[in-house]
Amino acid sequence: MSWPEDDNRFTAGPLTVRIAIGIQAVGVVLAARLCLPAALQAETPLRDLIDAHIRSAWDRERVSSASPADDATFLRRVSVDLTGVIPTCDEAKAFLADADDQKRSKLIDRLLDDSRHARHQADVWDMVYFGRHPPGYDAPKREGFQKWLQESFANNLPYDQLARALLIAEGNSAEQGAPMYLVQYAGRPEDAAMAVSQTFLGVQLQCARCHSHPYEPWTQQDFFGLAAFFSRLTTIRAGKAGQLDKVFVAEMNTGEIRFGGPAGDAKPGKSGDVVKPKFLLAAALDEPDLTAEFKDEKRPKEGEPPPPPKFSRKDKLAEWVVAADNQMFARAAVNRVWSQFMGRGIVQPVDNMSPSNKPSHPELLDALAAEFAAHRFDMKWLLREMCNSRTYQLGAGGDVTDAKPRWFERARTRPLSAEELLESWRIATGFDDVFSASGKKSEQRFHGVTWDYVKRFFGEPNNGVGDFQGGMQEHLYLNNGELGRLIVSEKGGLVDAIAKSDAAWPDRVDRLFLSILTRPPTDEERSKFVEYLDTKDQPAERLREAIWALMTCSEFRFNH
Repeated sequence: MSWPEDDNRFTAGPLTVRIAIGIQAVGVVLAARLCLPAALQAETPLRDLIDAHIRSAWDRERVSSASPADDATFLRRVSVDLTGVIPTCDEAKAFLADADDQKRSKLIDRLLDDSRHARHQADVWDMVYFGRHPPGYDAPKREGFQKWLQESFANNLPYDQLARALLIAEGNSAEQGAPMYLVQYAGRPEDAAMAVSQTFLGVQLQCARCHSHPYEPWTQQDFFGLAAFFSRLTTIRAGKAGQLDKVFVAEMNTGEIRFGGPAGDAKPGKSGDVVKPKFLLAAALDEPDLTAEFKDEKRPKEGEPPPPPKFSRKDKLAEWVVAADNQMFARAAVNRVWSQFMGRGIVQPVDNMSPSNKPSHPELLDALAAEFAAHRFDMKWLLREMCNSRTYQLGAGGDVTDAKPRWFERARTRPLSAEELLESWRIATGFDDVFSASGKKSEQRFHGVTWDYVKRFFGEPNNGVGDFQGGMQEHLYLNNGELGRLIVSEKGGLVDAIAKSDAAWPDRVDRLFLSILTRPPTDEERSKFVEYLDTKDQPAERLREAIWALMTCSEFRFNH
């Protein structure tokens, strides 16, 4: 298997994939960057390492890859992946007409600098940290957290610092935002242990809650040792910030987890032995014994920020999780990001990086983790390298029918999230331009139609790991819902632009397709749409129906 030699859209860097392939051809197997000679380590861009590792697996497994995606497909995919919305018609026309052989790389840079990138990343990671139905009374009301998360991505806060802020939980949930992550698990240390291990370490510990895992190295003592880091946490309310309660995560100086053995051996009235905090598959926490000093410790008062503990277990856990020598953290992070952009993790599921669940490309996973850490957990750098790889820019064709191809021999066609879908509908129809021109103001980001309906019908499941299952409810909404509200007739909208255009109908149909599907129509599509629209029989209604048909087709539902 080889990359197409005549595809000049992929330009060579100072040391390209072809060099890596040449090395392999003379018998040197390309492993992780750490295994390469020092000269190659210093010069090989990560995007080229990605492609070399992927191609090596294709050769080994004897699989054929799809051809590179055409410009229209790439434009729509990378726009949705990086900003959460499809490009406008004018953006599509400009990109497709651009003859610059560096235009894809330049587009990636522009999208990473777009303010919508931070908002979209916040949407994606909010689902990772909370999902659609988070536990706890306060978690659904997390505007403060979402604002903090978006600002963090806008400022390109290094991922290790972002994770540390979530686990340290300084301040309150409304003004500082980050504490809301632990607020959702207040009073539930076992749930916190499961969530933190899956999200930040890529380890599923739920089985060890009831019994030592029969196939993995973690035991019940490991599980409860991790849960002990959260056993002293509680929440305190101290006023309001606007409409939001200011909720603080308070940490007591006493309070323990008790373990009485396997669940089947539990005896009534027996609470078990105290389990001290222990880092997963590592040493126990060295902490002072404060039992005598705080024998009659009282819960902090409501209405005022809680005092800090004399010794913080959660702070020590946060330091260990993001420590430079904790390989689980970097590997879990890059595996999850890889899944977000490539369709599946190198370890799949992304939160089950256990010894028995081997990675498909172990050397690539090591290289990604090492480079991410070496670049100080710079998320924009990582996304730039991934999106500039040939692997990301493959087409979605080919003989493989697997929805998430194991060897990444083609791009995954993924469904748009509820957020992406609604905002892309508004971009396609020009609804946002009309709304802005009207001078109207909206306190809601998701306006135009009822957001709760869109979230209900298109937002499930969305748990941050790429699961999707369409259903009848989507079909019913598309046919009987509120989409007609977005097909506005005022100046600035798609209806007005096409209806009042002096261009010939074939050109108007081209604009229709570029606006909604980010591609020109085929000759057959153009002919049929011209025949349907070039008439004096209810022209306005026909145009609205044509727009609706493209908005609700399967092609729009996916990222191409």
